Amino acid sequence: MEERTRAYLRGRFRDHYRRTEITPPPAANEREWGYIPWTEGPDTTMVRHRSLLELGDLSEFLVRKRPQHVYFSAGRFRDPGASSMHEKEWQSADLVFDLDADHLPSVTLGEDSYGEMLAKCQDALRRLLEFLENDFAFEDLEIVFSGGRGYHVHVRDENVLHLEREHRREIVDYVRGIGLEFDDLIETETVAGLGRKTPTERRTLRTEGGWGARTHDHFMAFVDELLDLEEDAALERLQSFDGIGEGKAEATLNAARNNREQLEAGNVTVHTAVAQLAERFTSLAVERDNAPIDEPVTTDTNRLIRLPGSLHGGSGLQTVRLERDEIADFDPLVDAVPETFEGHEITVDVSDGGVVELGGDSFTVAEGDQSLPEYVAVFLMARGRAEKEKE
Repeated sequence: MEERTRAYLRGRFRDHYRRTEITPPPAANEREWGYIPWTEGPDTTMVRHRSLLELGDLSEFLVRKRPQHVYFSAGRFRDPGASSMHEKEWQSADLVFDLDADHLPSVTLGEDSYGEMLAKCQDALRRLLEFLENDFAFEDLEIVFSGGRGYHVHVRDENVLHLEREHRREIVDYVRGIGLEFDDLIETETVAGLGRKTPTERRTLRTEGGWGARTHDHFMAFVDELLDLEEDAALERLQSFDGIGEGKAEATLNAARNNREQLEAGNVTVHTAVAQLAERFTSLAVERDNAPIDEPVTTDTNRLIRLPGSLHGGSGLQTVRLERDEIADFDPLVDAVPETFEGHEITVDVSDGGVVELGGDSFTVAEGDQSLPEYVAVFLMARGRAEKEKE
């Protein structure tokens, strides 16, 4: 990036901060702060180990420094401005989750557009929130579009703030489905049967929530699909699974036909063949329903995370706090475009053209000098795809 481009972006970021009210996180004075200035050269220089006291009034700091990126720590410290983590004296930390479109299994880099990547990331966000709200019953959540490729979720329930790394790792493993086994989802009950001298065990797949319900939902969807097929097609469908031959397929189909209500209630052990089939849907549930979070972010009790309301220096988009009921209608390529950059055009020298979807429009940008809406030009400059026109 050339100096005239950096100078332009510094000035326009300052203009944005002059007209934007930034709300700091809770206990802002107990957190470490850091930022990346618009410096010359390819290397990123992080200024960190700053307390809010050292920065001064946050709004005035942003106008004065107009940083490329600005962060605060998930951790809270006795002395947040100390130069080493040990000297800071850790007190507690938010539980933070990061979803990055670049890391999603469903995203194909080089094929999916920026908008498609963000849409898939929003789907992953919904899955993550289902875990946090339903499985863990967390209540104090802050949801944030990162301004770049994804979303952050900050959990600030009192009972999680003091969790050590290993306990946060357990939460990561749960939402990712790491190490999940079918037997973990089974409840075993001893029952006495009529005419039996010895009691037997009844094994039931949990259906009231969590991974048991997810596995059960996928399994029952398959059972219903199976029962809708003609017999030959149903047997062929069953035999497509490894280890299921003709005999086992017939036994499984008959058991499913004769025990639909019991299967719906979670009694997947009505027949050995059915139980073996149901077990296969644990891995399917994990594959389709897990939340593909960036694991090190959640386990790191000192992590720096982007400040909501600030500008992302790699896109020119705004980091946006979202209420839970706003997610469905939120379009980051429209709603995160700063008003500061709307309403006029500037000329930039484009080195890497192509289609840009932004502000509700699609722009086919050619290389060379182009007059573009400023928010498109800022996006291209921040991405390293254009330079400010020479005066």
